[in-house]
Amino acid sequence: MLELRPNCECCDRDLPPESPDARICTFECTFCADCVETVLGGACPNCGGDFVRRPVRPAALLAKYPASTRRVLKAEGCGPAEAA
Repeated sequence: MLELRPNCECCDRDLPPESPDARICTFECTFCADCVETVLGGACPNCGGDFVRRPVRPAALLAKYPASTRRVLKAEGCGPAEAA
């Protein structure tokens, strides 16, 4: 089950569960669409993988399967991906 992390790891922008701007990689690293396109060049800085739009969990299921509240932020900042 996806965690639905609450923020962009790069700029710390809030990404609520229904956000159409959330992007994830195969390891569920979470970034906003702006950072993916303008800072990261479409590649995850953690693993080098690509991003897809994060699915939206139906509101009726959020009560039973809530989104994560754990914020993840790259302390060293983020930039274009290097070889993983």
